[in-house]
Formats: sequence, structure tokens, C-alpha cells
Amino acid sequence: MEAIKINLDDYEYAGEGANGQSFNNKKDPKILLKLLTDQSGRQAALYELECSRKVYELGIPTPKPGDYVTDGNGRFGMRVERVPDKVSFSRAVGDNPSEVEGYARRFARMCRKLHSTVVPDGLFPEIKQYYRDILAGLDVYTQSEREYLLSVIENAPDGNTAIHGDLQFGNVIMSGDKDYFIDLGDFCYGSPLFDLGMVLFTCQYDNPVFLKEVFHMDQPTASSFWIYFVKEYFGEDADPAEVERQIRPYAAAKLIIMEKYAGILPEYHWLLKPDKDSSR
Repeated sequence: MEAIKINLDDYEYAGEGANGQSFNNKKDPKILLKLLTDQSGRQAALYELECSRKVYELGIPTPKPGDYVTDGNGRFGMRVERVPDKVSFSRAVGDNPSEVEGYARRFARMCRKLHSTVVPDGLFPEIKQYYRDILAGLDVYTQSEREYLLSVIENAPDGNTAIHGDLQFGNVIMSGDKDYFIDLGDFCYGSPLFDLGMVLFTCQYDNPVFLKEVFHMDQPTASSFWIYFVKEYFGEDADPAEVERQIRPYAAAKLIIMEKYAGILPEYHWLLKPDKDSSR
């Protein structure tokens, strides 16, 4: 597919995430432009657009995807339907920490619905194979760390439901009473445990400075988010500490995705110790 060349002068900067920047169209308020930060992102941008179209067609809430574009200077991305007055869950919690319970429970209900959506065969990668393939191309682990990660992957249950692939509170936005998943480039199918590992990682293990700068909240607020998320997702009788113990191996596995994009993150490799008493 050939990318449509756009003129960035027609857009105004709106914000950015870890892998891209967004821009609002100056003439049409219904259009949002997303460009990947990496100038080698031609295939990544096209793949994300294709995933977004498939997710949208499945009826999973995401902004309506548009076309594949380039700025003509080596950057690629896509245009999507702009959601008016949107705010991410992370920004909403950061701006209103006293309302963390309501947002966490709302987020959990959305995740539970996603994880009950059966994916037709062949539509997306199977998450265990997706992780195996990425891990095979990474040279950032010791032999014991690699063996641990492979054991997590191989021992994970199989599944046939939707997996966001980068499920954290910055990748879900809200507008009024409507919620949408965004940043769908790692979308898969399989066991929800891999998605829950990312929720746990972001709430409990992320660097506090990064957490504040990127997700707008402090560590106590993020930890509260995890507690309320667990109660809503698993049931009021669920023990957040026990759920954390069970999910922690999948939080470790999320390093495979994170280090695919960011390179080695040694400050998190304490998670790759399989014994339950390992610490930072």
C-alpha cells in the first residue's frame, strides 16, 4: 500500500506518546493524524493501521481508522477519526486522584469485555508465538533470563480472545461515557494474562519518575488503581496481593515488548528472577 503524502502545515501538534506524535487537522476537526517517531517506521505504521481496521470491524471500541500517510520526510503514520474532548484514563486519574476507584473499575469493565471477545482464526497473531518471535530477535537477556521468559510463555494457558498487547491506562481514552482503545500495533489473541501483566507492571513496577511524567500519577495512586482494578475484574473477594503474585510472571514477560521498542531496561530485570521472593 502506498502512503498518501500529507503537508504537516495543515496540522497542529496535539501531543505524543512513547512511539509517536499526534496532530489535529486545522481545517477538519474530525481528523487526527498520528506519525510514528521512528523514521524507519514505514511497516510498523502500516501494520498498526491494518490492526486498527480489523479491531474496528470486530466491533471493539476504537476510533475509526482512516488512511496510511507520510510527511514526505521519512515518517509514516495514519489518519483516524478524532474523538472530541478525549482524555486518557491516566490523565483523568492524574488530574482527579480522589476518583481513582471509579476510573479503575470503569477501565476493568472495559478490559473484561475485551477479553471476552472471541477472535476469528488467522485475524491476528497468537500471543505466545508473537512473544517467541520477538524474544528470538532480542539480545538483552542472560541465558537464565531467557529460559525464564520462555518458561512463562510455554506454560501460559492458550486462549482465543482479544489481547490489546500494550494494555495500560494511557492506551484507553474516554469521551463522555464512551471509551476507546488506542495504539493497537501489538494486538493479538490468546490468554488475557499477558494483558493483565502490563496492567500490573504499569501500576506496581514502573519507575515512579516515568509514571509521573508519562502517566501523570504518583505511585500510591497507581497502586490504588491496581487494587480497585482487581476487585472489579476478578470480583470483590479477590486478594490484590495474591492476584499480583499470580500475574507477576506475565508482567516480567511484558519486558519482551518493552525492550523490543526501547532496548535493554536493566532496572526492571529483577522481575526476571523466577523465585517469588526476588526483589528490586
